[in-house]
Amino acid sequence: MNESNRHDIVIIGAGPAALTAAIYTTREDIDTLLFEKGVVGGLAAVTDVIDNYPGFSSGVAGLELADSLRKQAERFGAVIELGEVTGLNDEGDYKRLETTVGDIYARAVLIATGCDYNRTGIPGEDKFYARGVHFCATCDGAFYRDKRLVVIGGGNSAIQETIFLTRYASHIDILVRSKIKASNVLVKDLQPFIDQGKVSIHLGITPKEIIGNDNGVNKVIGTDKEGNSREFMTDGVFVFIGLKPNSDFLKNSSVKLDERGFVLTDSNLETSIQGVFAAGDIRSGATMQIASASGEGATAALKIRKYLEGRLHHDRLETRQFEVIS
Repeated sequence: MNESNRHDIVIIGAGPAALTAAIYTTREDIDTLLFEKGVVGGLAAVTDVIDNYPGFSSGVAGLELADSLRKQAERFGAVIELGEVTGLNDEGDYKRLETTVGDIYARAVLIATGCDYNRTGIPGEDKFYARGVHFCATCDGAFYRDKRLVVIGGGNSAIQETIFLTRYASHIDILVRSKIKASNVLVKDLQPFIDQGKVSIHLGITPKEIIGNDNGVNKVIGTDKEGNSREFMTDGVFVFIGLKPNSDFLKNSSVKLDERGFVLTDSNLETSIQGVFAAGDIRSGATMQIASASGEGATAALKIRKYLEGRLHHDRLETRQFEVIS
């Protein structure tokens, strides 16, 4: 361990919770490094429009919000590095993070890795990934101008992303395993597109296979409640069936997870390892909202500052005791 790979705090992730925490810690002159394996801003960055983030009466583009948070954190001195954390080890005063660029040490760690998209697991999903099967409408929707699409899912994200995809697609079939679970506001926003015949909702359909060829996807096969086979011709498939925690790197650590893989914390947002905290969508019990993730990031930063102050006081006491003994 040397000065170049040792930090007061390492934040794993660079989404809203992580960036908000970094704004708070760096303003206190706490040496802060953020480590991100994907997109700075997390899933918020690839959300078309965020309508429920406080302070934006007309909504705000996800990429715009993410970029503003990044610039604010960097203005106070936060450093963002791209790479992946593969392990976390408790070594007392310092925590050792195994990463793709070597080991990094931190007095305190904030886990803010968020979530990723769930997959259906049906045949064809992996085969045609990025060649007709997608999980981000704002990333890939423009490729399907005047094309037919299938959206799998019936929650908030599925309906919200379908509304975005109507900008490009000629027609969208929404396949819902049971019933629409999206908020009434989103369902109301979708209704005009249903009335126009641009969107069709198919309830009780379970997708079974995605079919295609060398040119990409051409249909989705599903079954209805009676077990009858149904075919939906399409040029592309967008899957929106919920989120899974990005916690695989913690499987061999001492950080306790719940049954779904989310990080367990106490009322101080501290995990089962002293000095390791968690905030945002990765935390068990999180509301999966950008505003609350940002709020948890701020709370975690304040708790981490208090923890670091306690460690510094402890270190000074030990130094004085050593001097008296000697």
